[in-house]
Amino acid sequence: MALLKITYVKSKIDCTVRMKRTVEALGFKKLNSQVIHPDSPAIRGMIAKIPHLLKVEELPDEAK
Repeated sequence: MALLKITYVKSKIDCTVRMKRTVEALGFKKLNSQVIHPDSPAIRGMIAKIPHLLKVEELPDEAK
């Protein structure tokens, strides 16, 4: 399974409460932080709701 490296690049100020909770659910605490998640439909759906706040890169399986 591929991995996704997600970077939080834009502030959640002036976003709806739902968007703010999605950012927190992905595991972000600070701006410009990065998290790595497995590529799954749930994670892809969360990314699709806030694409303007994130930068997403796909990592190969060997990059664990």
